[in-house]
Amino acid sequence: MSLDSTKADDIALVIEEAIVSGELAPGTVLRQEQLSEQFQVSRTPVREALRRLAALGLVSFVPNRGVRVRTISREELHEAFMVRAELESLATEVAAGKMTAADLTELDACERRFDEISKRLRALEPGEERRSIMGDWVRANHAFHDVIYRVADLPLVEQLAKSSRRSFSGPAVWAPGDHSIDDLYAKNAEQHRAIRQALAAGSAEGARALAREHVLSSFGLLEAILEQVGGTWPQPKRSQAKLRS
Repeated sequence: MSLDSTKADDIALVIEEAIVSGELAPGTVLRQEQLSEQFQVSRTPVREALRRLAALGLVSFVPNRGVRVRTISREELHEAFMVRAELESLATEVAAGKMTAADLTELDACERRFDEISKRLRALEPGEERRSIMGDWVRANHAFHDVIYRVADLPLVEQLAKSSRRSFSGPAVWAPGDHSIDDLYAKNAEQHRAIRQALAAGSAEGARALAREHVLSSFGLLEAILEQVGGTWPQPKRSQAKLRS
């Protein structure tokens, strides 16, 4: 592996984390010269890092406009959730036959952590108070599902599922809504508990069904959040078509 390739990996990871965390908002222009200066490297590893991020669907190359952090449409988000629902339900079904007592203890701790943060979230006032813990909420959510991926030991399924998850995993996407959708936050945590219980019972079929229902239900939560906070859904496909005309 070349030094430039290694640098590209590191740069891509830093930028990916910034996108997922919401530090780089959708629509942000990423300029190669500025990134080269920031990371103190030539443009070669920067270009390669941006190509890798484009392959993950996190950025897009816009003719004559450079590279932008992608804005995801409702249709693209829905498709990503449908893909993840099938992959995650498969991983959860397989994990049901592999869960050890230690795995269940770890999963239980993750479920309790997510439930605790969800309760704290609902207790806070909408706005900056809630926004301050959305990163913890997202990370706790991922931690629960990551235990299942690890136990299932299906590397390709995990890679594809996490790739689709990147489209909607950051606090910038999961902006905190107000108290009118608190029941959806509560339902999300309750579904984690139901999945954990099904896995503890060794019910592969039940765990698969619950996992699929959970992911699709999470889209309902995200849809409610975006419609409440954002008002309208972005339409990147139209804007890109205009740029090409």
